[in-house]
Amino acid sequence: MNSDSEKQRIQESEIKLYKRRWLILALFSSYSATNAFQWIHYSIISNIITRFYNVTTTTTDWLSMVYMLGYIPLIFPATWLLDKKGVRIIAILGSSFNALGALVKIASAAPNLFAVTMTGQVICSIAQVFILGMPSKIAATWFGPNEVSTACAIAVFGNQVGVALGFLLPPIIVPDVDDVEVIAVSLRYMFIGTAAITTALAITVIFVFSAKPPLPPSQAQLQFLQHHEEQTMSYSESIKELVSSVSVVFLIVSYGVNTGSFYAISTLLNQEILTYFPDSIKEAGEIGLTMVLAGIGGAILCGVILDKTRAYKLTTTIVYIMTTIFMIIYTSTLSIGMLWIVYVAGAGLGFFMTGYLPIGYEFAAEITHPVSEGSSSGLLTASAQVLGIVFTVSMGHIIPIGGVLAANIFLSVMLGAGTFLTVLIKSNLKRQNANARSVTLEDNKEGPSPGTKF
Repeated sequence: MNSDSEKQRIQESEIKLYKRRWLILALFSSYSATNAFQWIHYSIISNIITRFYNVTTTTTDWLSMVYMLGYIPLIFPATWLLDKKGVRIIAILGSSFNALGALVKIASAAPNLFAVTMTGQVICSIAQVFILGMPSKIAATWFGPNEVSTACAIAVFGNQVGVALGFLLPPIIVPDVDDVEVIAVSLRYMFIGTAAITTALAITVIFVFSAKPPLPPSQAQLQFLQHHEEQTMSYSESIKELVSSVSVVFLIVSYGVNTGSFYAISTLLNQEILTYFPDSIKEAGEIGLTMVLAGIGGAILCGVILDKTRAYKLTTTIVYIMTTIFMIIYTSTLSIGMLWIVYVAGAGLGFFMTGYLPIGYEFAAEITHPVSEGSSSGLLTASAQVLGIVFTVSMGHIIPIGGVLAANIFLSVMLGAGTFLTVLIKSNLKRQNANARSVTLEDNKEGPSPGTKF
């Protein structure tokens, strides 16, 4: 707890921006990318992994789903730790577990060592708990009101770059051959390269990553700091306050449907593409890459739009509707037998589906302010992990019975339900209102307003 003099200093301080914020954002985006790479790098070559370790397809799918499963029980203690100790401790834990999991996998490149590779993946899934909910928190902690949504989009962008590389590189590095030794050597190269990068990033985080700037970047963040110092509610009470709002619950569920759908499609993409285009494992990776690259563009564009217009509800609704439409288009084009059409449909789906990710975080931060962004984004991501498992398992059971078409129709119906919930959300932009009130008060004072320093 700060002393009274320290509280007074914070309350009377200027609002400042620091150039260091871009370094913090770049560092977070980098280690987030490597964690996302490790999430999907098995799934896109699932046929090779299944054959190499002599396991079932469902068992291979759990190398992806363990990320979702691990998040569910750990998000609440992780969010509590973020609220009590700040982003530096969370960043160190996330990057360190990420590197440790990658190092364990180096020893798993042999057909009888599936348990070891799963252990490494479990450790990486623990790292994810300290990563996924961070974008909106880092943006609010370091960035000003006119750039906070863009910063959140860039933080999500890093994660999506990792997914893109996870789709692109494994089919190139690991050949689809019957020679077990060739596959073992290729997997080992991939694991060693990943471990080297993640370890370097973890060390950099320890020495470079700061918890917060000396002074807050916005009036909304100043208000949050004051609220945080004065609040008497426990962490559990603050979570209860969030879920007591109908609009927040609708956003949590609708976000989970959208992002859970992305997790399911990403996990099962190899199976879906190979069903219609046998021997097209590299093309499956390229389609996944196309989805994510388009989504990166969508995320950045939506972040800029939010910063310029503040139209959170309208932007969220439009993006959700377009996601549902392109899911239907993607579902319809798979059976046509023309890969270039699948690329185009996948790009449209990725643009809106993954472009939605930062919008959900920022919309939640707006309607739940001054509750910590870590708490709201943690609940959103927990919803996504739960529904990601439900959708992946459900589609995994539907595909052998009704085929890929039936599984994708199921997902389209779920997205339609998510769109309906999004329309029902009431838009109360508390964070923007806090900044607007502060600006009005500042304009009524005599003399110049506080400056912005870098």
